Amino acid sequence: MKYVGAHVSASGGVENAPVNAYAIGAKAFALFTKNQRQWFSKPLTENNIRLFKENCQKYGYTPHQILPHDSYLINLGHPEKEPLEKSRNAFLDELQRCERLGLDRLNFHPGSHLKKITEESCLNTIAESINWALDKTSGVTAVIENTAGQGTNLGFRFEQLAAIIDRVEDKSRVGVCIDTCHTYTSGYNIKTEAGYEKTFTDFDRIVGFQYLKGMHLNDSKKELASRVDRHDSIGKGFIGIDMFRRIMTDPRFDDMPLILETPDTNLWPQEIELLYGLTEK
Repeated sequence: MKYVGAHVSASGGVENAPVNAYAIGAKAFALFTKNQRQWFSKPLTENNIRLFKENCQKYGYTPHQILPHDSYLINLGHPEKEPLEKSRNAFLDELQRCERLGLDRLNFHPGSHLKKITEESCLNTIAESINWALDKTSGVTAVIENTAGQGTNLGFRFEQLAAIIDRVEDKSRVGVCIDTCHTYTSGYNIKTEAGYEKTFTDFDRIVGFQYLKGMHLNDSKKELASRVDRHDSIGKGFIGIDMFRRIMTDPRFDDMPLILETPDTNLWPQEIELLYGLTEK
């Protein structure tokens, strides 16, 4: 079963996210549980939590169809002590919010070395940050998103994702989210059939499909190996429609949230319908 949805708005309260997802025909959704561009947000209220759970039940969303995303400000590999502590505390807060909402995974960008430490040192710091936060929580899996490798962001090679996972103590609570735009612009040619097969064979060998907990389905406004993160609408970018047809007919991507982060939110209902239509051809 394919669960396709989008990263919907939680404006006015997290309880609105499942309502917004249902309105566009989504069978999965992503959300921010707090303002993603602020360090601090007011705590979730008991009413927020109750209504969120009620709306998820009403519209048929279970935790394995939901992929919350943490704040863009967080850098779990920060080379400096105070910003690292700030990031870790914010990440812990995000995990705790997921706990309270009954969600079982949290998607995040791994971190950046900012040209101040080595990549290896940064990967170690990211893993230490994950271990620290997981030790203080329960039930929520830390889901590392692959990046485009823009700037000093790590996680753009499968080997980097594997290196972080190798250093995480509780392997049952770490996973990966594959973003198709990031995958392509970081240098994996998923556009062609041969490139698609090689990419995911390599992913299984280096990381392992047992760690895959979700995907972001995005076309790309930038070319292969450009190392630039610019999403495009499905079938309108450099990747093209054929790759999405392969994903929609590939059983390796069943039973997990497949989330649109495409730029034109007005197209989400049509894009969801388009993707499900690809399974029929």
